[in-house]
Amino acid sequence: MFRRTPVVFAASLAVAALALGACAEKTTDTPATGGSPSAAAFPVTVGKLTLEQRPEKIVSLSATATEMLFAIGAGPQVTAVDDQSNFPADAPKTDLSGYQPNAEAVAAKDPDLVVLSDDRNKIVEQLTTLKIPVYLTPAAQTLDDSYRQLTELGTLTGNATEAADVVQRMKDDIAKIVAEVPQRAKAPTYFHELGPELYTATSKTFIGSIYSLAGLENIADAADADGKSGGYPQLSQEVIVNANPDFVFLSDVKCCQQSAATVKARSGWASVSAVQKDQVVELDDDIASRWGPRVVDLLRTIVDATAKVSQ
Repeated sequence: MFRRTPVVFAASLAVAALALGACAEKTTDTPATGGSPSAAAFPVTVGKLTLEQRPEKIVSLSATATEMLFAIGAGPQVTAVDDQSNFPADAPKTDLSGYQPNAEAVAAKDPDLVVLSDDRNKIVEQLTTLKIPVYLTPAAQTLDDSYRQLTELGTLTGNATEAADVVQRMKDDIAKIVAEVPQRAKAPTYFHELGPELYTATSKTFIGSIYSLAGLENIADAADADGKSGGYPQLSQEVIVNANPDFVFLSDVKCCQQSAATVKARSGWASVSAVQKDQVVELDDDIASRWGPRVVDLLRTIVDATAKVSQ
């Protein structure tokens, strides 16, 4: 996901969520034979994309995809990433933009595969015209989407075995964490903050599903019951204060300098249970908005933060 102003960020999340329903499901037609980088594993096909040879000059314009590529062992094949890809630290960060992609700037990197999360500025058509292979991987809506994307990237990069290992490890780790969630008669409630303008995410979104795994109840669900906000409604301070959530999770710490202290200082918020009980949780913005391998870390943070509540 791209880090930008909270309003634009939340709005684009909503647009992406609505648009994903119209996207065709990608399928791996010809899986790579193991994780070997040998030419014998190619050609491979994922959806409509066929690669005749193992890509050695990959450009990633998606911070989530960058994390996925490095996690599955394709890091040495990545020669350039966008200006938001800051993890891992040794990713070859450039001034390329995934939010406003420029085909000429991308082509100048001489890539043999470009990985994108959004088709902005008709970038896919432009790169295809330049005969540059493109893998479009929209923001995941479910964990299964994340697993599929990792698997497909493994196939396309010749790292299928490594990708399968990452997926299995994620599944095992998530199952272990979920097993640690206390059994409660009543689920603790929470508010997940995307930005200080109080945009949030419902249980029908990817991030909402992670909170559900942690056994929490989302106070925002009623605000988008009809789905018109694509799962990303904007709440008012009055609605949040009246809902009195047990926890507040902030994913706008880096971008917007929000903290437990700034939340406490908001008008009327001092009476909120999460504030009174010091249960305002400051998340890592990046981990909370990139739905790849570090989703495990996000779930662990949420479960650990709420573990003491056993009502």
